[in-house]
Amino acid sequence: MDREIPKEVRRKERNKKLIRYGSVAVVGVVIISVLISLMRTGVKEKDVVFSTVDQGTIEVSVSASGKVVPAFEEIINSPINTRILEVYRKGGDSVDVGTPILKLDLQSTETEYKKLLDEEQMKNYQLLQLQVNNETRLKDLAMQLKVKEMNLNRMRVELRNERYLDSIGSGTTDKVRQAELSVNVAQLELEQLQQQYENEQEVLAADYKVKELELSIFRKSLAETKRTLDDAQVRSPRKAILTYINNQIGQQVSQGEQIAIISDLSHFKVEGEIADTYGDRVAAGGKAIVKIGSEKLEGTVSSVTPLSKNGVISFTVQLLDDSHRRLRSGLKTDVYVMNAVKEDVMRLANASYYVGRGEYELFVRTADDELTKRKVQLGDSNFEYVEVVSGLEPGDQVIVSDMSNYKNKNKLKLKK
Repeated sequence: MDREIPKEVRRKERNKKLIRYGSVAVVGVVIISVLISLMRTGVKEKDVVFSTVDQGTIEVSVSASGKVVPAFEEIINSPINTRILEVYRKGGDSVDVGTPILKLDLQSTETEYKKLLDEEQMKNYQLLQLQVNNETRLKDLAMQLKVKEMNLNRMRVELRNERYLDSIGSGTTDKVRQAELSVNVAQLELEQLQQQYENEQEVLAADYKVKELELSIFRKSLAETKRTLDDAQVRSPRKAILTYINNQIGQQVSQGEQIAIISDLSHFKVEGEIADTYGDRVAAGGKAIVKIGSEKLEGTVSSVTPLSKNGVISFTVQLLDDSHRRLRSGLKTDVYVMNAVKEDVMRLANASYYVGRGEYELFVRTADDELTKRKVQLGDSNFEYVEVVSGLEPGDQVIVSDMSNYKNKNKLKLKK
């Protein structure tokens, strides 16, 4: 016969079942929480770069691309139509002032120069001949003047004699008048000859000056030919590095054609290019920063081209340290040109995420080591900082490294 189980025993059994089921439920919740936590996307802290928002000054800049070029570079062109006979140096060689670089065919030019020298000597003789002829001509006129003066004096004596004879009754009035007429005619002829002499002096002097001027012009032309001849013997105009040379012996080169380039590879400058929409922010005298890897070199905008070409404006940056060890001809660089200063603004480190003013979605670190996506308004920038307009507060830690793989996530777990 069955006995009724006491209430106390049944109560204990029921409590045991409740405890067992409750434990199972708690364990299930914990397991589910752990699984959810494990399934949530996360990033390791060592794989991201944080920047802390602070307040300070930003020297606003615009970015441009740049290329390192020699501070000094001279192109040597062929001064005549000729051909290359010999090459004495090769690209990369160091050259001093006057170092022969290559030899051009100068035979025709030398022949022309010798011909001009003979012509100069002939012109000198012609000028000397003109001088002698002029002196002879003026001496002849001067002698004629003396003869005229002597004739006039003789006629005046004759006139006085006729007047005396007439006064004593031995002469006639007609003879006196004839003598007076002869004196007047001789006086006019003398004045005419004197005027001719003065005019002849001026004409002959002008002719001589014209010939002198022609000789002077010819000598200048001769000097230019001599300079061309000297330039054709191609020598380095200064101490530098030969960065290019036309080494094709026998090749014909035309006048003005490039045959060599020498460059000073111990000093450099940067040629920059920027979109013409930012052209008003670049001006000569502006401060500039040139980034080469992690190096930052200061400089000044020395010149800006006034015209836009293919939507781009070119400018030149003169570096303070133009002989820095990292500078190499042809090296590509980033150039930042300063154009304004903003003080006491919130700022964030500049990195690849920033592409200009506007709204961004950035991951911000929370107190419980989670990353939450937040909409942030960013403003101007320079090569170090970006202005934070809204969406962040000083002290916020923001990821500034590439997070494009998580653009569809709003929350991430930060793993140690």
